[in-house]
Amino acid sequence: MSPEDGPAPTASISGPNDWFVDEMFDSWKADHSSVPEVWRDFFGGDVPSSPGPVRGGPRPPLPAAPSPAPTRPPKLAPPPVQTPATAPPRAPAKRLVEGTPLRGVALTVARNMDASLTVPTATSVRPVPAKLLERNRLIINNYLRRHREGKVSFTHLIGYAVVSALKAVPVMNNEYVPASESAEGADGVRGPLLNRRPHIGLGLAVDTARPDGTRTLMVVCIKGAETLDFRGFWLAYEELIRKVRTGKITPDDFSGVTVTLTNPGTIGTGHSVPRLMPGQGCIVGVGKIDYPAAFKAADERAMAELGLSKEVVLTSTYDHRIIQGAESGQFLATVEHYVMGEERFYDQVFESLGVPYVPVRWSRDVNPVDSESSRVHKQIHVQNLVFNYRLRGHLIADLDPLDLMAPQLHAELDPATYGLTLWDLDREFLTDGLAGTQRLTLGEILGVLRDAYCRTVGVEYLHIQEPAEQRWMQEQVEGRSWTTSPEDQRHVLDRLNAAEALEKFLDTKYRGAKRFGIEGAESAIVVLDAVLDGAAAGGVTEAILGMTHRGRLNVLVNIVGQPYGELFDQFEGNLDPDTTQGSGDVKYHKGFHGTYTGLSGIPIDVNLASNPSHLEAVDPVVVGMVRARQDVLEDEAAAGRGQPASARHPVLPVLIHGDAAFAGQGVVAETLNMSQLRGYSVGGTVHLVINNQLGFTTAPDAARSSQYSTDVAKMVQAPIFHVNGDDPE
Repeated sequence: MSPEDGPAPTASISGPNDWFVDEMFDSWKADHSSVPEVWRDFFGGDVPSSPGPVRGGPRPPLPAAPSPAPTRPPKLAPPPVQTPATAPPRAPAKRLVEGTPLRGVALTVARNMDASLTVPTATSVRPVPAKLLERNRLIINNYLRRHREGKVSFTHLIGYAVVSALKAVPVMNNEYVPASESAEGADGVRGPLLNRRPHIGLGLAVDTARPDGTRTLMVVCIKGAETLDFRGFWLAYEELIRKVRTGKITPDDFSGVTVTLTNPGTIGTGHSVPRLMPGQGCIVGVGKIDYPAAFKAADERAMAELGLSKEVVLTSTYDHRIIQGAESGQFLATVEHYVMGEERFYDQVFESLGVPYVPVRWSRDVNPVDSESSRVHKQIHVQNLVFNYRLRGHLIADLDPLDLMAPQLHAELDPATYGLTLWDLDREFLTDGLAGTQRLTLGEILGVLRDAYCRTVGVEYLHIQEPAEQRWMQEQVEGRSWTTSPEDQRHVLDRLNAAEALEKFLDTKYRGAKRFGIEGAESAIVVLDAVLDGAAAGGVTEAILGMTHRGRLNVLVNIVGQPYGELFDQFEGNLDPDTTQGSGDVKYHKGFHGTYTGLSGIPIDVNLASNPSHLEAVDPVVVGMVRARQDVLEDEAAAGRGQPASARHPVLPVLIHGDAAFAGQGVVAETLNMSQLRGYSVGGTVHLVINNQLGFTTAPDAARSSQYSTDVAKMVQAPIFHVNGDDPE
């Protein structure tokens, strides 16, 4: 018999995947080129070269049914009295049923279920509160959504908890080896063995739909699951699902399963007792996440007041020959241990995903339903929490692109400081107009506040003494949803590309030449684009910029409009023959005048002031230039010799600083101090402070005593925005 006539090979692929291998084998027999190359290799190549078993060998025969144990024969009763009219009883006719023969998947399932009958199993069941799981998943997915990085499911988190528990209770990863498959011992006897596997191969039971509308399961394997952090586990999980859905699965993806995870909860099943296949020690089932059935019709607000949690039922069906009930129970208790956040489980998940926040912690509820004073106290604490988020929310904002510091939750921003717990998140409180509302749940209140003050922009404004200005700032940031249109996204990308392309070209063409690049702060070009375009749209006619060396060449070319050729000539040393001092650093000191047109299409005159130094000496010079220009425009408007000024202050000063210089050079403080005096006022200055987290020769913590380099600006009650440079949108 040739390989093409024999049964499909399975090698180490067995169990629920047999049907898929059978189908691939049938396709290979009909046409070798109809299956992917990896499957052709698995089945023996494009053309079988010789008769014999195909790669992997034939499927082993099903084990024979055990012979019935002998029983004691029953006592004989006296024989009945025979009469001529009494005939001996006839044996019943054998029942023959006509039906549809099992083929393909159905036949494989039947065989697998027969094989599973040889495994003596027991099942442990454990309901686990899902409150903490839900809340931390919400934080994770909100972060991933903002960064367009996909989505984490409950099964991802529970699956990772299962792997963590398998490392703590390794007996669940063992395998029973029957005598027929074991090697002879030293005494020459072959008996059953216990195989302690060194690695965890987590099988994922994936529901698949077939072309005829029927559904079946395919089990794929995350190999070496114990070696992965959560991000690695999540990506491996999603890659296997993608391969199943797109039909790109390979034989290797089926092999190596030691423990299987199945999730009947996706179809609404509370919990199930799945069958355990030979070769595995355990299969874990995850039921649906929901309130107990008795609370189906209960009011959600009432359940929140009572502190009720949804639950998920976990089951462990195990091989009782090698695993005892206490061990299975300990395993499920360990899974619950992790799901409840012990051993820094969620901290590790957050860290691996780069989520810059502290996860929600488990705590017991304190909410006496008959205590009016308790409700009043909680309402007061919620108001204090709202105020402190407005005041200090920037302290936990995601402002560090380098992730140099582990995220910390400031005590005044932690609900636990005020006696508020996980269970209060679903309870309603008065909001006093927060985001235009009067009542919200605590979870919704925190969502509004964190979106306003704790994402990639932190805002400081409560040092402003004018209540109307404070209220105006709150209205601009609280409850506002900001979206970037595709056109704006393309424009931002264009500005970033322009900034980076120039720096890379200069570094390649003029390697070794000083250029004081803007690398790492390319978003500054996006900021300047937005400021100038917004100013032009608002009626401002001119802008005067001042800055030192760092990033100056990029601003000259991409904002002010200096021609590339002129910049390259300066690098080449092609200078005006009238120059008497040679080249020197002239390209880092000279100014330029141009016109900038942003996305709005409205042009604005831009003048970058010359700067004789790398220090901040240019700051008062720029402000003086703006004041003089504004006076001229006002005089022209008053005399009727020019167009009327479209605004009281038609010229905008923009000063660009490094963080160390802004905090450390006295000329900055002097300029700010004079800015509100009548003789020096220009209507306000936009200060762009680029924080590269390195103050020339020292770290920030050794360069200043203040929390931020911008704290000096609080002397003039200026609102301060802290922006993560890795979020240019």
